[in-house]
Amino acid sequence: MFEGVLSLIAWICAKSTKSPIQTIVISALCALTAYFSILDLSIPAYASTLSRSYYFSGLNCPNGTSTWVPVPAGGLDGFADISEATPHYVGAKILFAASSSSSLPVISQAVDGPTKFEKEILIPEAEFSEWLSSLSEINSEDQKDVWRLRKSFSLFFWLRWKLTRLAELIRSTENYDLAVVGMAYLGMYYTFFSLYFSMRRLGSKALLFISVLLSSTFAFMFAYVTLCYLGIPISIASLSEGLPFLVATIGFESKISLTRLALRESRGNSDRAYGQTIYSVICSEGKAIFKDYVLEIGTLMAGSFSGVNGLWQFCFLSVWILFYDFIMLVTFYSAILSIKVEMTRIERNDIIRSALEEDGVSHEVAESVADSTLHVTESELGRPFRRSFGRNIVQLGIVVCGFVLLNAVHFSDFPFNLPFLSNGSNSATGENENPLSNHILKSQNIIGSSTGAVVTVLPTLVLEHSQFSVRVEDEIRSILGLWTRIVSDPIISKCIVIVLAVSVGLNAYLFNATTKNTVVKIVEKRVEVEKKVPVIVRSSSSDSEASDSGDDSMLELASSKKNPKTRSIDECKAILKAGNTKELTDDEVINLGVAGLLPLYAFEKHLGDKTRAVKVRRATVSRISNTKNLENSLLPYLNYNYERVFGACCENVIGYMPLPVGVAGPLIIDGKEYFIPMATTEGCLVASTQRGCKAMNAGGGVRTVITGDGMTRGPCVRFASSQRAGTAKIWLDSEEGQKAMKKAFDSTSRFARLQTMTTALAGRLLFIRFRTTTGDAMGMNMISKGVEFALNDMVKNHGFEDMEIVSLSGNYCTDKKPAAINWIEGRGKSIVAEAIVPGSFVRTTLKSSVEALVELNVSKNLIGSAMAGSIGGFNAHAANLVTAIYLATGQDPAQNVESSNCMTLMENVDGDLHVSVSMPSIEVGTLGGGTILEPQAAMLDLLGVRGPHPTTPGANAQQLAKIVASGVLAAELSLCSALAAGHLVQSHMTHNRSQAPTATSSAVNMAKFAQDSKLCIKS
Repeated sequence: MFEGVLSLIAWICAKSTKSPIQTIVISALCALTAYFSILDLSIPAYASTLSRSYYFSGLNCPNGTSTWVPVPAGGLDGFADISEATPHYVGAKILFAASSSSSLPVISQAVDGPTKFEKEILIPEAEFSEWLSSLSEINSEDQKDVWRLRKSFSLFFWLRWKLTRLAELIRSTENYDLAVVGMAYLGMYYTFFSLYFSMRRLGSKALLFISVLLSSTFAFMFAYVTLCYLGIPISIASLSEGLPFLVATIGFESKISLTRLALRESRGNSDRAYGQTIYSVICSEGKAIFKDYVLEIGTLMAGSFSGVNGLWQFCFLSVWILFYDFIMLVTFYSAILSIKVEMTRIERNDIIRSALEEDGVSHEVAESVADSTLHVTESELGRPFRRSFGRNIVQLGIVVCGFVLLNAVHFSDFPFNLPFLSNGSNSATGENENPLSNHILKSQNIIGSSTGAVVTVLPTLVLEHSQFSVRVEDEIRSILGLWTRIVSDPIISKCIVIVLAVSVGLNAYLFNATTKNTVVKIVEKRVEVEKKVPVIVRSSSSDSEASDSGDDSMLELASSKKNPKTRSIDECKAILKAGNTKELTDDEVINLGVAGLLPLYAFEKHLGDKTRAVKVRRATVSRISNTKNLENSLLPYLNYNYERVFGACCENVIGYMPLPVGVAGPLIIDGKEYFIPMATTEGCLVASTQRGCKAMNAGGGVRTVITGDGMTRGPCVRFASSQRAGTAKIWLDSEEGQKAMKKAFDSTSRFARLQTMTTALAGRLLFIRFRTTTGDAMGMNMISKGVEFALNDMVKNHGFEDMEIVSLSGNYCTDKKPAAINWIEGRGKSIVAEAIVPGSFVRTTLKSSVEALVELNVSKNLIGSAMAGSIGGFNAHAANLVTAIYLATGQDPAQNVESSNCMTLMENVDGDLHVSVSMPSIEVGTLGGGTILEPQAAMLDLLGVRGPHPTTPGANAQQLAKIVASGVLAAELSLCSALAAGHLVQSHMTHNRSQAPTATSSAVNMAKFAQDSKLCIKS
């Protein structure tokens, strides 16, 4: 049965998330129905909890006002002046909800009020019921209009009356009780703030927070109506005292956990159908959620059997709240959450697409790369589902706020022409306030009476016209009248003008945004279905290890064609010219390529199938080349997503080059563990880095600091004379020139922002080094676009028409070449990483000493590099780690030239080893370039830095640079330790290049090699 219930819950969730709009509308309509039911059930039309009784002594105070004494809720006991002979009256204001010329009825025993539409009534209590029945429907004096008594009132009056009663209850409560309840309210509001910030951390500014509140409000409304129909009364005092305690202890953890799990699930499943993510989470975690709800409901159900008055009613209400809250969780909130996931996916797609296109990636590839990775930190998504005794309970603050907001739906239930709403004559307050006018009291001879009287004052009785059209007309007139009074205010009218102006501007902006030229590319693809017969092509190699490698190039699919005859070159040329190249067989396309009739670069365009194009191209190249062995070579080409490659990463593709990828770590970087991916063919590199990670973790890990972040581009321009070039240099260095160029440059991109410009003059040539931020992209293409636009703006608008652009890149950047300017001023990310390695760990694990490592570093990395005239090469092998990480994460491997600029320093600090690397020019990006390829993107996912950062542009790329520097630090420490201990050659011999022992080999020497390598590497 339990499994059947879970299946039903999953089915309901699937339907809700598949049709979220319908689910939300139906839930809102049900909540609106419950709202009206609350009004009808909680606000009776005659004497009720809304009424208020007073004792009027009949005497006048010295100031001329009458003395009114409120009668407490307990009754008339304690009033010595009240006896059985004291008369009891019922009074109320009567209001006609009309502003038209409709004729009004004559109401018996009523006297005129301050306006035409107001009257007052005061009659003995025994006659009130009969008199009230006569008001159910009454004709006007001329019998033309029919009026009837409104059966429900606006919640505004009900809340105001209840809050007045609540204020009196607070005044009569002990201070200790008030303190306890006050603490509960503080806990409740803390729960609100905790909910809000939890949703903010999960990537939602307000939508999910408001949705949780609405879901809980709906659950309360349904529960309250259910109890009313079951005949169980719940007082507002019980709600105000009990709900804060439940909110503080139960909270909203279920919805927060569901949101976290849904976002985590959607990160790795961007191709799932709409709403499938939420359904998957409910299927996997629905059992735990359901069990928590059942446990809480069972506990509260036990409290409902306590028999304690007030407690059992509230516990029973809480049971129904939790029941409806669970229903809202799997329907209403799940539907909103599915919409939120899709909205985030669309928003992120747009951001990634824009960044990739600015970085020079084609529109088709940008569309392919843009996925639904959410803007949520890994630490937040990685939090486990909380299975504790606690689930969502609705709180009084939510209920009150929700009712006030929902009151807008029923706003027309009270008229707008109520003068007593502003002057406070209707409020039932304390002593010496007259709830009824003196002339109505005189009509019943109450003023001046020696016995006094008890007067029960009812809320305002509203009579409305029976015809709906008349009521609508009256309401429209009332609204227009209210609007006229509002706009006539001088301050409000100015505010309205300002708001309208802003609205017009905003709408114009949105209209322009939606009317931009959007290219919708419709691709019609014709697919030929052919019968594929798998044929195993065995390798000619006699090496058994090669046959076991499992390379997919050893399997080929031979296609059996209906027409095995190959067409002639002329026929194939005619088909090519007609644009039907897809109809040709592979051999026919190869023949066209060999004959030079179909260029190699055009295969993808004509065939429409990129994998087929790669296969045909490698066969064409093989038959043209001298070796003629590429077609059947071991270079793989199958099972690869060439959609990401074409137009972005490579041209004339003939396959892909697999590289072994290893990980070193975990390495603690700024308090968080990372596994460092490395693509390399150099043995011992990963193992050596692993040993460095272990050593630095022993001292608490790596600490990093970023000292600069700016990619550069250095164009070269030429002028007619050195004097003109100098004038341009002075202008570019001035504040005016910097501002003008920044304005032009920044206008070209949503992400690139010009930071500074430095200039250098060489005769008539002027070199300008633009330094800019590029968000999370490495950004060379987007910088080049901005630089070109800024230079053209300089020519056209700033008086340098004689300037000639020699080269957009004048080697003043400097990109992919060793240069002192990168070492001195930095390029990309400038990172310093440091670690403390305990001296005992150096001795026992690294098999060296702190003094030896410090001396080796000075002699090798500092003095040795200086003797060689090195620029930025004051390290042991930084390029090893930089290149390996670059290949694994999709960076430009050629940029290892400047990215490997590194100075390694080691110091003896109180017997421990302080080691650091300073790398001023690490050039990385987490968006664009090779990062769009799926394997490389997977490694960025491993590090938690894939794509753009959700809130701080550039933060992901900066974190990747810190990881690179930390990996370099680990590798530097390990290699220097191996050199200091003399284990380098032995470790390589054992791990990479050991040969079978010869007859002259010494067993003792081989044993020593193995022992030394274990001491160096395996430790």
